[in-house]
Amino acid sequence: MLTELADVLSREKFLEIKRGQVNAFLSILASKALVVRVEHHFKVITEDPDDNIVLSTALKGKADYMVTGDKHLLSLKEFRGIKVLTVKGMLDLLKP
Repeated sequence: MLTELADVLSREKFLEIKRGQVNAFLSILASKALVVRVEHHFKVITEDPDDNIVLSTALKGKADYMVTGDKHLLSLKEFRGIKVLTVKGMLDLLKP
């Protein structure tokens, strides 16, 4: 998942973010993350099967939320009790 995130953050739409900032963010995230071994292999998202690993990881990690910009994941709105939100949706949820 960290490798996928690194790939996404290197895409053209994120060019304003410097490589050093991305690396620092990923380093902090890796140090705080719960690393899980995925055991479930869902076939929920047929349009982009690689997205299913996100579902498996969230379930195994007992996540309450998935924060994503991925349209396939967002279309689920919820997966086995895990809410799927945009960054804006999560920030709105966190507002006091």
